[in-house]
Amino acid sequence: MIWLARHGETTWNLAGRYQGRLESALSALGVRQGFALAEHFFEAAARGERAPARIVSSPLLRCTATAQFSASRLVLEVQTDERLIEIAHGTWEGRYRDELARDDPARYRAWREDPAHVAFENGENLTQVRARWDDFAATLVDAPDDLLVVTHDAVVRCALLAAEERPLDDFWKVHVENAAFATLASDGTRLGVLDECYTGHLRELRADIGEQAL
Repeated sequence: MIWLARHGETTWNLAGRYQGRLESALSALGVRQGFALAEHFFEAAARGERAPARIVSSPLLRCTATAQFSASRLVLEVQTDERLIEIAHGTWEGRYRDELARDDPARYRAWREDPAHVAFENGENLTQVRARWDDFAATLVDAPDDLLVVTHDAVVRCALLAAEERPLDDFWKVHVENAAFATLASDGTRLGVLDECYTGHLRELRADIGEQAL
């Protein structure tokens, strides 16, 4: 079993600011979300249900910090993998969503309406993100351990599209939330999606993703 989680809410999520490869800290809500995610898996393990036996995270702080709550609760180590890092937004990184809608309107409109064909200046495109995920996912098909993967919005979306054999044009049709997780399983040859976005552990802790710079 693979649980694929997005990191908790960050201060830049709250501000509507593009993060990409830049670092940003968890917000107060993001910390509470990290605790809730950890408690969910701890309680599952206590009931004798499946729970992570290994944790792999993007190396960026917002992911390792989110992962560490579950690692501490389950007495595990957080491993990191560069292939799980967020899409490189290039010259957009550190800038505000509303600012970019004003100053780079053509690219911003394309990103919202035709994301599969957008390449960020000094950054990446979704084909590159998907290739990184595919390379990582190939190591999971025969993996013996139940695994928690903590990564970023764009990576989660690409991962779910890959598992469902859907095109990158469907990027914005995938539902992803802070500290929520998708559940995937392997049939021995490929990964399939069991649950796209589980939020039951968050209850009143769900973030307003509509205001974020995604």
